[in-house]
Amino acid sequence: MNSDSDLQIAGDILEVPHLLQPPREHPATVAEFAGLARSLAADRSRWEHLVEYDATSRWYHRLRTGPGYEVWLLSWVPGQGSGTHDHGRSSGVLTVLDGALTERTERGTRALTAGAQRVFAPGYVHEVVNDALEPAVSLHIYYPGLTEMPMLPGSRLRAAGEAPFAPHCEARTAPGPVTA
Repeated sequence: MNSDSDLQIAGDILEVPHLLQPPREHPATVAEFAGLARSLAADRSRWEHLVEYDATSRWYHRLRTGPGYEVWLLSWVPGQGSGTHDHGRSSGVLTVLDGALTERTERGTRALTAGAQRVFAPGYVHEVVNDALEPAVSLHIYYPGLTEMPMLPGSRLRAAGEAPFAPHCEARTAPGPVTA
């Protein structure tokens, strides 16, 4: 019986840069979209200076677009929420950058703190709310780009002046550690 590990036999692939695949310019898999979200979350210089807080409406800013996808930055002051909705035909990733958000689904309630990451598929229904006493910031990636966000019965009323279409997302926890 051979007790050598694969690493001992093959060597560390990171030590052989010519064997590594170059990173794709644009993600193509769920794992790559989650990786893009983690990468953007870790690079505060790309998003922190853009964040604004609006007491009457969730604030949002399109941070980036690519072939068939878009990345949104959202801020949430205490008490702001998305209302119960799905994302039409879009799938995506939500990453909490700062603060804490609460996600409510038919399966229950989940607290999402900075660094938490969720992925979702079309048809996923939820509501996200800032139940905390401090503002929160989140990053949302949609593929294909978000074209609809149907509000469903039982929705919370939107704050006066809040647009009926405002980016937002999620569904299951993405694998692996997430750091913001």
